[in-house]
Amino acid sequence: MTGTLTIGKRLIPLNQLAFVEPYVPTEPSPIQTSRQFQGRAVMVNRDSVLIEDSVTDFAAANRFLLVAEDQTAINPAIRFGVEMFTPADGFNPSKPYRSRLRWRDLDGNDQSKLLVAGPEAVLELITDGLAVADPSSEGRRPPAKSRRNKRPARGKLPSGHPT
Repeated sequence: MTGTLTIGKRLIPLNQLAFVEPYVPTEPSPIQTSRQFQGRAVMVNRDSVLIEDSVTDFAAANRFLLVAEDQTAINPAIRFGVEMFTPADGFNPSKPYRSRLRWRDLDGNDQSKLLVAGPEAVLELITDGLAVADPSSEGRRPPAKSRRNKRPARGKLPSGHPT
């Protein structure tokens, strides 16, 4: 991966692109264009840019990590957290979301995206750099080198550690 991506005429610093998801136009579409947009690149601050590549093509070309169940490609250069998701009372999501991907934007504000993939699978993806594939899929990317600190979190000891 290089330090910037070119999307259309825009140069986007890699550390400002959080994920890419499918673009689904609404009818009637407010966009009048002859271009066939297939994806939406979402910045860490939640601004977005439409792209003509599919999510899987973009992920392969830019070495993003693909959450196949959600058809979402996440940037391995962004530090994400994962939470289990349970809808709050009165919130009836249109999909059976099971996890929340969290990150901080450049101003330090919390941002998130709901995912259908399970939290354990998403956590494995961001820590090991493995593609989260359908159970029937055999293709998995080799593990990427983790840039995360391997030491346990403050106050937590690794299993089997003498106390």
